[in-house]
Amino acid sequence: MQRCGMITAPQMKAARALLGIDQRQLAELAGLSLPTIQRMESSKGVIRGNVDSLMKLVEALALAGIALIGEGATSSEGGRGVRLKG
Repeated sequence: MQRCGMITAPQMKAARALLGIDQRQLAELAGLSLPTIQRMESSKGVIRGNVDSLMKLVEALALAGIALIGEGATSSEGGRGVRLKG
């Protein structure tokens, strides 16, 4: 898993798509407000924000079965991404 703060808005959207959940459901899973999730997803590049909120988001995704792939991490095609954990 990536270090906190190293998730991009496209990764966040892709993770939600893999889980089949909407922004409201992600907010509930992470214990965050819907506007916070919406603000994070509208970010350009790496999501910036309150460290506590970012940690909650990353932990909620991990608990839901999402593995975040960081830039330069081992993957068949390179680049950032997400995948469901085996």
